[in-house]
Amino acid sequence: MFRYSLALLTIALCVGPGHAQQYPARPIRFISPYPAGGGNDTLLRIIGEKLGDQMGQRIIVDNRPGANTIVGTELLVKSPPDGYTFILVPNSFATNPSFYPKLPYDTTKDVATVGQIAQSPQMIVAHPSVPVKTVKDVLAMAKTKPDVLSYGTSGNGSTGHLAGVLLSMMTGVQLTHVAYKGTAPAVNELVGGHIPLMISSMLATLPHVRSGKLKIIALTTGKRSQAIPDVPTIAESGVPGYDATLWYGILAPARTPDAIIKRMNAELATTLKNADVIEKLSTQAVEPHHTSPEQFASLIRDELAKWSKVIRASGVKAD
Repeated sequence: MFRYSLALLTIALCVGPGHAQQYPARPIRFISPYPAGGGNDTLLRIIGEKLGDQMGQRIIVDNRPGANTIVGTELLVKSPPDGYTFILVPNSFATNPSFYPKLPYDTTKDVATVGQIAQSPQMIVAHPSVPVKTVKDVLAMAKTKPDVLSYGTSGNGSTGHLAGVLLSMMTGVQLTHVAYKGTAPAVNELVGGHIPLMISSMLATLPHVRSGKLKIIALTTGKRSQAIPDVPTIAESGVPGYDATLWYGILAPARTPDAIIKRMNAELATTLKNADVIEKLSTQAVEPHHTSPEQFASLIRDELAKWSKVIRASGVKAD
């Protein structure tokens, strides 16, 4: 599970003197498995700009949306394991195996973990015209008007969708899900008043909250966010134990040389300590959270187990 091959490392070290030290010799592609403008894309561009400056090569953000990160991940695993293709994934990467019966890749064997880089609450946000202010308001309205109070997300099986499923399971209140092809389209629909609610990353929705186009109901994390300390969590709003924290991490194709994995992990650690990056992430209510490749692999295993239970118990299925 999450094995790194030494074969390519050996080749790299034997090609010629100083070859390993020359990495990177050309621009590095980072796949964003969501459309431009969403939370994943925004985070990757904030990190990528500084990372490219550090490494002396341009970071190319390649948006490959579709199928809840599956399209982008399939592209990753088919890419050469040479250190020039990575992907930024959220929780969806670890929920897909339970949600989709057949994936075009093996979630553990076909990737190498580089490290987690950030975490953030998701938010329940509403259009200002919707007469709800609290989680209790949302649940009460969902009971009386289940065909009116729907919530949008970036897609079927997305982190937002499953956060809603978990909330339904823990409260016994059915919430109607509306899936979009990415976060940005869903946000646009919510801002336009075409859907009443959304469960999404703070990266994608907080700017609209600050402009007054949306209002926050609650956060999905177990504790409040330092960025917006006045906003309550779902757990403290009558659903104790609720937690659907959003995380982000970097993966590479399996068999990427261990030396490159360690180099990229170290570069990311440096990037996440940069004052400008920290400030930009803070404005998006995202917390830098750097881990080792091994720690990220452990997190994925834990998430695979947690969400498989939720998906099985709820009976939700892919379209």
